[in-house]
Amino acid sequence: MNLKLVMVEDSRLARNELLQLLKPHQNLEVVGQGSTVAEGVALIREQQPDVLLLDINLPDGTGFDVLEQLDHCPAVIFTTAYDEYAVQAFEQNALDYLLKPISQQRFNQALEKLLKAYATEPSPKVEQVIDHKIFVKENDRCWLVDVHQIRYFVSHGNYTQLHFDQHQPLVYKSLTQIQTRLPEKQFFRANRSHIININFVKNIEAYGHSGLLLTMDDGQEIDVSRRHASHLKKALSW
Repeated sequence: MNLKLVMVEDSRLARNELLQLLKPHQNLEVVGQGSTVAEGVALIREQQPDVLLLDINLPDGTGFDVLEQLDHCPAVIFTTAYDEYAVQAFEQNALDYLLKPISQQRFNQALEKLLKAYATEPSPKVEQVIDHKIFVKENDRCWLVDVHQIRYFVSHGNYTQLHFDQHQPLVYKSLTQIQTRLPEKQFFRANRSHIININFVKNIEAYGHSGLLLTMDDGQEIDVSRRHASHLKKALSW
């Protein structure tokens, strides 16, 4: 199994060290190296890698800023000198979190986990779009809810929170898994953490550098990044 890999690391020395650690792993092809958020995002969009080695602190932002700008994210292994971001990293579904200096043994363990994940991943299948009522269960509470009545979905790591009526249950599905099942004309990926139902948007305002700020009918404010904002404008155009 050959996998494409991109690394985003601002230190040339650290990039060289990672290349040395990668030498025993001939099934990983390094297809790009970036040192900033902007370079990383551009490389990932162009190369569509399977694996991302990602530093936390970058000259123009953080590794989390890189992930925020991606519609589809590869398997992520964080490589950093700081341990205080570990919880946030795993909330972003990171495969592993490696603290510098990284030993060959520890690096190998991370890649073994990566290869195991790919080896056990089921063959992709086309999922049917949900256009009907769905059964939702959280602990001992159950709902039968029309998918079109869900205002928005919020990512919480491997879980997603549904917001409908006055209810906010958590389901054990990632936001990306849910997105593939939703009607595209009605539901929109506003950012890495939110999918919104366009029919429940009450107000739209300009926000930040060419972004948008949505106000939902329940008062919740959700920001839309510049890249996603252009997609939303197209979806709402007539």
